[in-house]
Amino acid sequence: MSTKKTQSGQRKSLLAGASVLAAAAAAIAATPAMAQDNDEDTIIVTGSRIPQPNLQTTSPVTQVTAEDITTQGVTRIEDMTNQLPQVFAAQGSNVSNGASGTAQVSLRGLGANRTLVLLNGRRMAPGSPNSPAADLNSIPGAMVERVELLTGGASAVYGSDAISGVVNFIMRDDFEGFRVDGQYGFFQHNNDSDNGYIREVIAARGATNPSQYSLPDDNVEDGYGKELTFIFGASTEDGRGNVTAYLGYRTNDAILQGERDYSSCAIANPSTAAVAGVPTGAVHWNCGGSATSYPGYFYFAGTANTIDFTTGSFIPFAATNQYNFGPSNYYQRPDERYSGGAFARYEINEHAEAYGEFMFTDYSSRAQIAPSGDFFSTNTINCDNPLLTASMAADICGADAGTPTVASLYIARRNVEGGPRFDDLNYTSYRLVAGVRGAISDTWSYDVSGVYSRVLLARTYNSDLSVTRLNRALNVVDVGGVPTCQSVVDGTDPNCVPWDIFHEGGVTQAALNYLQIPLIQRGNTFQQTVTASIQGPMPITSPGAQSPLQTVFGLEYRRAGLGSDVDANFRSGDGSGQGGPTIPTTGAIDSMEFFTEARMPLIEGGAFAELLSIDAAYRYAEYNNGDSSDTYKVGLEWAPTSDIRFRGSFQHAVRAPNVIELFGPAGGGLFNLGFDPCDSTHQPAGFSVPAQCFGANTWQVTTAQSDGGGLNNPAGQYNGVFGGNANLSPEEADTVTLGLVFTPSFVPGLNISLDHFDIQVDNVIGGAPQAILANCYYANDLDACALIVRNAAGRIRNNAQGVTAINSNVGSLETRGWDINADYRMDIGSLGSLGFQLIMTKVDELVTDLGGGTAFPAYDCVGKWAGDAVCGTPTPEWRHRFRVSWETPWDLELDLTWRHSSETQRETVVPFPGTLVDPNAAVANQLGTFMDAVDYFDLAGNYQLFENTNVRFGINNLLDQDPPISTNGHVGAGFGNGNTFPQVYDANGRWIFVGATVDF
Repeated sequence: MSTKKTQSGQRKSLLAGASVLAAAAAAIAATPAMAQDNDEDTIIVTGSRIPQPNLQTTSPVTQVTAEDITTQGVTRIEDMTNQLPQVFAAQGSNVSNGASGTAQVSLRGLGANRTLVLLNGRRMAPGSPNSPAADLNSIPGAMVERVELLTGGASAVYGSDAISGVVNFIMRDDFEGFRVDGQYGFFQHNNDSDNGYIREVIAARGATNPSQYSLPDDNVEDGYGKELTFIFGASTEDGRGNVTAYLGYRTNDAILQGERDYSSCAIANPSTAAVAGVPTGAVHWNCGGSATSYPGYFYFAGTANTIDFTTGSFIPFAATNQYNFGPSNYYQRPDERYSGGAFARYEINEHAEAYGEFMFTDYSSRAQIAPSGDFFSTNTINCDNPLLTASMAADICGADAGTPTVASLYIARRNVEGGPRFDDLNYTSYRLVAGVRGAISDTWSYDVSGVYSRVLLARTYNSDLSVTRLNRALNVVDVGGVPTCQSVVDGTDPNCVPWDIFHEGGVTQAALNYLQIPLIQRGNTFQQTVTASIQGPMPITSPGAQSPLQTVFGLEYRRAGLGSDVDANFRSGDGSGQGGPTIPTTGAIDSMEFFTEARMPLIEGGAFAELLSIDAAYRYAEYNNGDSSDTYKVGLEWAPTSDIRFRGSFQHAVRAPNVIELFGPAGGGLFNLGFDPCDSTHQPAGFSVPAQCFGANTWQVTTAQSDGGGLNNPAGQYNGVFGGNANLSPEEADTVTLGLVFTPSFVPGLNISLDHFDIQVDNVIGGAPQAILANCYYANDLDACALIVRNAAGRIRNNAQGVTAINSNVGSLETRGWDINADYRMDIGSLGSLGFQLIMTKVDELVTDLGGGTAFPAYDCVGKWAGDAVCGTPTPEWRHRFRVSWETPWDLELDLTWRHSSETQRETVVPFPGTLVDPNAAVANQLGTFMDAVDYFDLAGNYQLFENTNVRFGINNLLDQDPPISTNGHVGAGFGNGNTFPQVYDANGRWIFVGATVDF
């Protein structure tokens, strides 16, 4: 639970915590020495600060080894984590529209901000001032020894953020010698999709509009990835010290959506309309796009028009005139990374070992999306404008044509001459760890460490258009027969150049130089942590056990913050494609925390109780904003025999609001929505426009606006105002895990674990514009309606205000399910040995409640997806990774991996009020309603070529399976990209790789 405290109360509590730690330390001197096994089998397991021989925690932990990483042939750590069934889509290389440039991990589908990422057991810094979850790009894959995933709350052990679990990257830190590790890979794909006749539809469109619709080559090879790492390690002669250092370089090439047939057009709803190459009456996809098009969308006098350049006149705008924005968007962002660092330790004496870590990363990536444009940023034009033909002026102005009268004209025109928008993102990160640990006595030890991390962001967003300059460049008058900006005439802007979009080829380079602006952001994040702990046995032993009560006491101080500064173009929201202003942000939050942990064996070696033990943890935290929180854990472990072990735990976890959630200023942004509820022409079957849509209030529209079809956005993106709230409280979660571990002595080499998880998160932090719209229009909630402001055309898209959804503690999340882990190795005589490994997750429930009440009820997302509403990315009920390894007697190992995700169904036609798509609806709706189950097969091998040289090779997605696809509007932007979810499914084809490790 969390409460607010005064600063005086904080100081008193901290002094109390320090007193407890001091008292425990003092008690060590009075504690008699007790026998303790300190042999080489001692390991430290993620989820506990108590080191014990062969300890397995009462919370389930999944382990991925360095061999698993090399077998998968990845150059990006995120590609490895995303293949694990417990991990769901988050920011990564397949996100372009809305990319932060970082790579994140999300356990259980509860969000990356609820997953704590550790490096050698110490938390990583916020990865970006725009997206504060840890960035996996700073982790060098060749240096990873293993990765441990603890799923379930772990705040009592590690502090805030560990609600859905912990991902702990353990690095190599005791290497000797010199190693060169290199890898090269690329994607290969055969463009032969038969999904919904998409190739036939694109070909038919390309016959009349080849500039926007064309099929890619039948065979493509792209997305080349290269990585090279040098590792050096040396130990002192007496073995008391070691330094392990590394230098690395990595690069990955871009992949465009236009290079895959299933993504080379923005898919619209299916139909049975006649299309060349498609059997008569067959259901097929349609190609859609954006009204912000070329030659453009011109709305006046209640009609939507485009331009016929051959006649110089307006003609009605049709669906075939929409702009195909898909091909120029990145399916995979390019990146380049330089990294280096060192891990060192030295035993000063028997009571003190000094250790340190240094890591440096310079990472650059580019996010590219379709060209910018005039997204209805201009809404008037002067009737004597010399850029207009006589026919155009007459259509817009009627009898006022040729006069200085100003008429209404809404323009949506794509900047095809200026090319795609691209967002250059560069992150430079530093991480420094220094500490000392050692023995206080024969049984007690201590560990004191400090961590300082800093991430610097340099961002430049290019090729956007200035809203201010667009309006000036269209306000043109005749000066001596020369079209001239009015702002040049009156001296407001002498640099203005007219933007002639009314004649083919009329847009000049000079106009582009004037209109296109860069938007610049510079920012940083930092984290400082100081942790001191002591651990050892207390003089308490259960009558039925030999081992005493093991304890840990500790204090931790943590300060995390960020700063972000932007140029005038970002700050003012002058970029036409930005959705609103980006506001500078700065702030920091401090916490002082006391923690303790205990493990008590109750019975050891007894009848029907080979082991019975209990463990517990508690952490108290106070924050400088006046909040405080208590987190705790209780776990029980029972092994009736050495063959079987039962485990269970209850944990109460918290997530304190981060700096962006607390202090981020209100600014514009975009959110996904299936359709505008007030647009009568886009209502799904069975729905009608709510009466609350009509009237004269800011959230209401006219009948003409509703019937005109212009309220809906084919791209599924709408505008909102989002920002921080200094009065937020921490999120709270309760986690229950129950499981068993089966290691039968009669089947040597077999290990099976089965665990049930149940996580309930309350006081969820966020803003929910979808719930606000639902409460206004479907529940007549006037408080919600007051948060909606439509523009003069009645739109909440292309609107600087839209829906105001400032952060609040509203709603909840809940997930339940099962994890199965199994591995087995068996000898097969002269042919070597076989190994089998299974990691499987079954999700029973993933319920999201955005606080929308009856108008927007809580929704179970298992087996569903929807880029426009609650569920977002797909949540398959079943996911697994099953691997068979054959270790041959010829220094060759072969691995075959089967990755499976079960079928998912589109969650809703609309997010109001959460009605399911009817699987038995019209045949046309069947296409794209389901994303079929997928099965990927990966083949890999490694060969010991020489004593010091190991070669690895492989093909992931061996059968080149296409991803399941749906419409662009239903997939949405962000994690949805290119008509599918490439962070969930293999969207790029076969990944073919070869690598080598050479030791000197």
